[in-house]
Amino acid sequence: MRVAKLNMVQAINLALHEEMERDPDVIVMGEDVGVDGGVFRVTEGLLNKFGSERVIDTPLAESGIVGTAIGMAVYGLKPVAEIQFEGFSYMTIDQLAAHASRIRNRSRGTYHCPMVIRSPYGGGVRALEHHSEAVATFYIHIPGMKVVIPSSPYDAKGLLISAIRDPDPVFFFEPKRLYRAFREEVPEGEYTVPLGEGKKLTEGDDVTLISWGAMARVCLEALKLVKDVSVELIDLCTLSPLDDKIITESVRKTGRAVIVHEEPRTLGLGAEIIARINEKAFLYLEAPVKRVTGYDVPVPLPKLEDYYLPDAERVADAIKEVATF
Repeated sequence: MRVAKLNMVQAINLALHEEMERDPDVIVMGEDVGVDGGVFRVTEGLLNKFGSERVIDTPLAESGIVGTAIGMAVYGLKPVAEIQFEGFSYMTIDQLAAHASRIRNRSRGTYHCPMVIRSPYGGGVRALEHHSEAVATFYIHIPGMKVVIPSSPYDAKGLLISAIRDPDPVFFFEPKRLYRAFREEVPEGEYTVPLGEGKKLTEGDDVTLISWGAMARVCLEALKLVKDVSVELIDLCTLSPLDDKIITESVRKTGRAVIVHEEPRTLGLGAEIIARINEKAFLYLEAPVKRVTGYDVPVPLPKLEDYYLPDAERVADAIKEVATF
């Protein structure tokens, strides 16, 4: 198996190429995914290789894109629908909550809805309004939807392949801040990263640090500022279903936890994680669980973006506060 050093854009593009070659039912659709290769060039080269019947440039109509993909999926195809920016995904909630997520239950297992919705996600690139939001919480709250956010090129490829092969709808958020931030070794050929499982990026004994997506990389930077604290960093990878086991086992070992996400604070996934820690590891806690999050305001325009997003210093301060409680 050949291995190349790829960034996240290249890794996702490779996953799409390989799955479309392997399975003729896989279809890519969305605004500008064909001729232009996507606004971030994630789908570049697919149209030339697979043709316009399998790589479909759609109208600017997010609800229509997802509604059409649902019909394709129930029919037996495997559409991968791109929403050009996460802030445009609000129009898809009706289709996803009322239909895609309910097909299996509505038909008592007779039909499935094997579709993926891909979308860039989050801030850090100085973009316009509706182009830097972190909106995963909306989709985590929909029963029957899986929600995935990779933090590395290797995981992006493996998770996307797993999402395409999953029998149920998956919202696959791609942290645009990491699209070209770094490269790592990504094998060519088939491999998968399982949905619903987190992973440890570091082992530690003093504090459990929980994050995902671009914030997982911020957490790695924060660890350089707290070398006197042994931190176990968990990258959740899949936000729904949530990997309770890896969280619970780590917190029972360390007795302390910090959760980092760029979504707004109120009703963010961090609150749910704290609730589950309280249910399953409360008597092991040595300190209150702390959150480092975005704020309950719209993501600011570029001049103030750095004040909004959690950074390594904020995360390091939270680790020190919990460790010394």
